[in-house]
Amino acid sequence: MKTTRNRHTAAFKAKVTLEAIAGHATVPELAKRYGLHPTQIFKWKKEFLENAARVFERDGARHDDGSDREAELLKKIGELTVERDFLSKGLAKIR
Repeated sequence: MKTTRNRHTAAFKAKVTLEAIAGHATVPELAKRYGLHPTQIFKWKKEFLENAARVFERDGARHDDGSDREAELLKKIGELTVERDFLSKGLAKIR
């Protein structure tokens, strides 16, 4: 019995998924041909269809999730820098 999992490339997943969507062969036929479980192909197909709209988004829209977090972190860094400078000046007056 096999104990390790196969790691399929994105290109392989796309190839199998596109064949499943095109309907040239049934999912069980594709599973047999590529040595996969039919459930795996159905999962890849579902994920592909859910994320298909991302292909047509602009580059800026794709990275909005990360840029909001980045802006928040930069703001926090600025606040901490000002606070550090303020406190170091106050500490210098006490000495």
